[in-house]
Amino acid sequence: MSTKGIYTAVSGALAQSARLDTIANNIANTNTTGFKKSKQVFNEYLTANEKLPDVIQVPRVPASIESFYDMQGGDKAFVNAAGSYVDQTQGQLKPTGNTFDLAIEGSGYFEILAPEGVRLTRDGSFKKDADGRLVTKQGFPVLSSGSGNPQSRVINIGSSNLTVSYSGEIYSAGESVGQLSLVNVTNKEALLPIGANGFSLKPNYDQTLVPSDDIKLHQGFLEGSNVNVVSEMTDMITATRAFESTQQAIKAFDSMNEKLVNIVPRLK
Repeated sequence: MSTKGIYTAVSGALAQSARLDTIANNIANTNTTGFKKSKQVFNEYLTANEKLPDVIQVPRVPASIESFYDMQGGDKAFVNAAGSYVDQTQGQLKPTGNTFDLAIEGSGYFEILAPEGVRLTRDGSFKKDADGRLVTKQGFPVLSSGSGNPQSRVINIGSSNLTVSYSGEIYSAGESVGQLSLVNVTNKEALLPIGANGFSLKPNYDQTLVPSDDIKLHQGFLEGSNVNVVSEMTDMITATRAFESTQQAIKAFDSMNEKLVNIVPRLK
């Protein structure tokens, strides 16, 4: 029993370690434009609870301890790290005065053209490149609405500054040069963070993109991170204490195993 118990404690330690990594990443991106915090998800796995009610529990080895003391799956319990999800809560809008900075108010994303293909982002800290195209700070072109080849949807604003309406219509030198592609995802769980403040879509999820009509664009503003430092630090303290508790449990099981191997045989 102690041998199996140590694995249960180890699974708990690994789960809390993953949670600490997620919290640390959130805190590190407190000042990242448009960053959305992640949260770790855990499930408790109990063998008996995972079985169907009509399954007959017949001991395989009648002479074993498990035959006399049914643990109901407790001896095979562990913490299942089910992954993480992105909290899409709106971040605070901060004025910058830069005409190339755009902030989304509401639920939606900009479409950009990365080397790997079309990606989504909430980071509206754009700029104009040497060719007069509207690009991200990484140099990825920002796309206009429409269908077809993404290369044909690259926005060219020329040499003039731009003016952007609340709905995403772009004007340069008083003339319309395009409509920003503002889309939403029908299933938020399909979003996969890929770094550089961007998202791709998971292959095994509903990947339907729909036009986002319930948003408002604010020119000269940027959306801040939705990370609450106080809340994250509280979660970090909780996770650290839980991790320390699992370490104590591991040490206790290890001590029990040592006594079973070195002391109990001498008593015979």
